[in-house]
Amino acid sequence: MSEPVLPQGAGYGVVVGIGLFFSAFMLLITAIQARYTAFSPKNSEEFTSASRSVKPGLIASGIVSAWTWAATLLQSSAVAYKFGISGPWWYGAGATVQVLLFAMLAAKLKLNAPYAHTWLEIVGARWGKTAHLVFMFFGLATNIIVSSMLILGGSATVTDLTGMSTLAACFLIPLGVAIYVVVGGMRSTLLCDYTHTTVLFAIILTFVFTVYSTSDKIGSPRKMHELLAAASTAAPIAGNAHGSYLTIRSKNGLIFGVINIIGNFATVFQDQAYWQRAIASRPASTVKAYLLGGLAWFAIPFTFATTLGLAAVALRGDPDMRVLSAADVSAGLPAAAAASALLGQAGAAALLVLLFLAVTSACSAELIAVSSLLTYDVYKTYINPKATEEQILRVGHGAVVAYAVICGLAGLIFFYIGVSMGWLYTFMGVILGSGVAPIALCITWSKANKWGCISGAIAGFVAGIVAWLVTTSTLNGGVINVVTSGGDFEMLAGNLASIGVGAIVAVVSSLIWPDDFDWETTRAINMPSRGTGKTDEKVADSDSDDKKRAASVKESVAGDSFSGSEEEDELDPVALTKAFKFATYSSLALFVVLILLIPLPLFFSSHIFGVGGLTGWVAVGIAWTFLSAISVVIYPLYESRQALGQIATGIYKDIFTKGSGKFVTNTAQATTA
Repeated sequence: MSEPVLPQGAGYGVVVGIGLFFSAFMLLITAIQARYTAFSPKNSEEFTSASRSVKPGLIASGIVSAWTWAATLLQSSAVAYKFGISGPWWYGAGATVQVLLFAMLAAKLKLNAPYAHTWLEIVGARWGKTAHLVFMFFGLATNIIVSSMLILGGSATVTDLTGMSTLAACFLIPLGVAIYVVVGGMRSTLLCDYTHTTVLFAIILTFVFTVYSTSDKIGSPRKMHELLAAASTAAPIAGNAHGSYLTIRSKNGLIFGVINIIGNFATVFQDQAYWQRAIASRPASTVKAYLLGGLAWFAIPFTFATTLGLAAVALRGDPDMRVLSAADVSAGLPAAAAASALLGQAGAAALLVLLFLAVTSACSAELIAVSSLLTYDVYKTYINPKATEEQILRVGHGAVVAYAVICGLAGLIFFYIGVSMGWLYTFMGVILGSGVAPIALCITWSKANKWGCISGAIAGFVAGIVAWLVTTSTLNGGVINVVTSGGDFEMLAGNLASIGVGAIVAVVSSLIWPDDFDWETTRAINMPSRGTGKTDEKVADSDSDDKKRAASVKESVAGDSFSGSEEEDELDPVALTKAFKFATYSSLALFVVLILLIPLPLFFSSHIFGVGGLTGWVAVGIAWTFLSAISVVIYPLYESRQALGQIATGIYKDIFTKGSGKFVTNTAQATTA
């Protein structure tokens, strides 16, 4: 192992120092929110769902942040290093379409279960206890795998750049995150997401302009083309057209693209973090938020990997560029090596901060997501159905802290058994893919058959594991271990079997034995009765504490200038059905463009990019990044201008006048933060 670029103290400084800084910053934001707005994280609805009132720009920023994992930066660069320019495209497009298509589920969520806290509540209300427990396995397994990838990627890079103890990194990374999530809940998480996203775009653009404009090692797309062409001649890539890094015609790149698409369907559709943002958003703008967030996110892996991933190839042989082993690439280290070679300690430090922000923001999404599942789908459902407001909050807080510890343990276990972030990334679809179709059908199709969907999820899970192991054994002379099982064809077989069998069993059984489900059952979940403060007795208890909780939702909504009548207008079935159709047409159209129309003609033509082609390719990435930054950094500020003005007025009153600037529900009006 080469000598770390940064001192060990820099690792602890970033992980502990910046982590605690952001925790303190979020505590301040939470205090401001509690004093100058209608929202208080002491309310369980505000803690878990931000009172279901967040505007689309902030939701989109939260989606970008939650979807920017360690793998988004590291694995995307690793596949660029392995496959050339096809890698960033397949990573970006293959993980964008799921968020775009999730807009359809988000619209159906608001139409069919507008007051649910989790997607598992909907499964339980529709299909009962057995289905609830089966799909809870898939939900929690998704969170464990995603969290483990975050910790594995983050700790590997911190250790590589600074020499910091991997064990310490695994546990310290979630520590600061847990602090502000416990105090501020969902809204605090979204505000932190916004802060992280802002810094993330600034650092990515710094790397882009360094590589393609100012660096004396590369400095222009023309020089990058020259260096990649030389690398293609010196070490051609097997399976690429002419062995070139400058072609979309990459057999292994295409295989990775398929694996990437399947695996990310599993992690988006089954991760409560994405459902949580749909739940937190205002009904009328949910679809807009997911379409905006998905398109904005694409620029991050595509542009970042086209920059540092390709730079790692271009700088091979440079005295400042370390030699990367296969294990280094699997761990996602090409980006770190390229950043260090280009900018020395400054580049390493910038990447360290960038990665830390990406890991912690995604980790915060996982913490609040798992907290919601454990609170409402375990504690409230099976342990204490008549839980009080205080008990629900206490369990929610405890679940955040407990899961922060579990994140560290899971990352450490995978590290010591030799499982890397890259291996786990391609494996996730093998065990999670089978639940994708049944869950989507549960939320969107009244004729989905209960036992067919449960059987499909289980059968697909078994088929994925069997196909993966049999393919590994067949292609590797009966040898099954971490190395042999992580090959492209082995993972492809498992991913396809899992999602394919799950979907076929669920759909075919539903067509043969269709159910006729009445969505009023799921619409009644946690529904507040207007004017009485009661919660619908079909699904929730009618004790006094539930009345208080329903009333507190109404109070928050009213204090946010989002009245009950406005909420009912936004939950209008006709409008939500129209939003679902728009989400369907637009997301499917974008799927066709990103997955079929752009890459496949370039793949089958075996086109090799010239200088002009590469320049245009890079220019599109830079332009997309700027538009993304405007969408999720500038736009949220614009849409929250009234709320920011209200807070500024309150602070001014507190400091310069004798009157109090504290928000008072019945005399002041607020707008969403």
